[in-house]
Amino acid sequence: MKAGNNRISIPAILEVGKGNLSYIGALIEKSGFSNIVMFLGQGINDMFGERIRQSFKFQSTKIVKTIESDNIDINSIVKTAFTIPAEADVIVGIGGGKALDVAKYCCFLKKLPFISVPTSASNDGYSSSSCSLIIEGKRTSVNAVIPYGIVVDIDVIKEAPEKYIFSGIGDLVSKITAIYDWEFEEKNGKGKVDDFAVMIAKKSVNSFVRTEFKSIREDFFIKELVDSLTMSGIAVEIAQTSAPASGSEHLISHALDKILDVPKLHGLQVGVATYLMAKVQEHRFERVTKVFNSTGFFEHVKTHGLKASDLESAIDLAPSIKPNRYTYIHMDEYRQKAKQIIREDEILKSILVY
Repeated sequence: MKAGNNRISIPAILEVGKGNLSYIGALIEKSGFSNIVMFLGQGINDMFGERIRQSFKFQSTKIVKTIESDNIDINSIVKTAFTIPAEADVIVGIGGGKALDVAKYCCFLKKLPFISVPTSASNDGYSSSSCSLIIEGKRTSVNAVIPYGIVVDIDVIKEAPEKYIFSGIGDLVSKITAIYDWEFEEKNGKGKVDDFAVMIAKKSVNSFVRTEFKSIREDFFIKELVDSLTMSGIAVEIAQTSAPASGSEHLISHALDKILDVPKLHGLQVGVATYLMAKVQEHRFERVTKVFNSTGFFEHVKTHGLKASDLESAIDLAPSIKPNRYTYIHMDEYRQKAKQIIREDEILKSILVY
């Protein structure tokens, strides 16, 4: 990215704190919006609907339509987008990743600003401009819009099932191997690193992995996780490529998505692949190991029954996911090294099914 050539979009609203869901109406009105279309994930209305509606009780901003949808099929989203009232001036998505992706892509189609209100911190998707949709039966990553605003209620995030917190931890720590892959590409003349994006991405993960905590449900720990995932999403926007947040570990996870009948949570797959690739890269694997041990990530992964044979198959498939990239996993010698590590590494032996 040459200086002066790109205008970087960053969120104008960034509210991370306790109880924010009860103030969502005031936070949106403060930004001058009048007519809202609200996208809610499945179950969100039952859990939080009344609290959300009450937050608009004394605001001039009003909800003109509420849509409940987790259907990420692109054809369904296109139909939904054309049901959005003409007077709508902002779309607010509240829920997990699928609901936010639906809302985000509708914003892209209708050229409306998007306010992201995640109810879990399972990955950095809530802060990025990309979304994962089903196109012709296959899960595909597509560009949409970066959020105009991000509102996070720490109380909601920490009450989500622990698998989502562990998924967020796995996705965030993956920046360690992703950045190293990007720098590897540049060293081999296959890509160009954006230094500022790298700085932001490194700051996001380094701040998190040095956080002291007693429980992964502590307010401070959750806030660090959310802040760092948000910074990661912004690094992607700065770079205009997913490279600062997604490398060989993500390609392995995407390959698992294709191999498994029922894929595991994105961040759980990515976290396992991050540990593996950190060993392959011989880069900061001690730090990765320490974080995954101290948070309980490894212990949690044991409960998901991920097979070593599926991980090996994913390694072979991974380069074809993004053939234009040149990460460690694109080189045969490192794919063979990764398979050898799967067969010999004591931690992987303890968390995978052989």
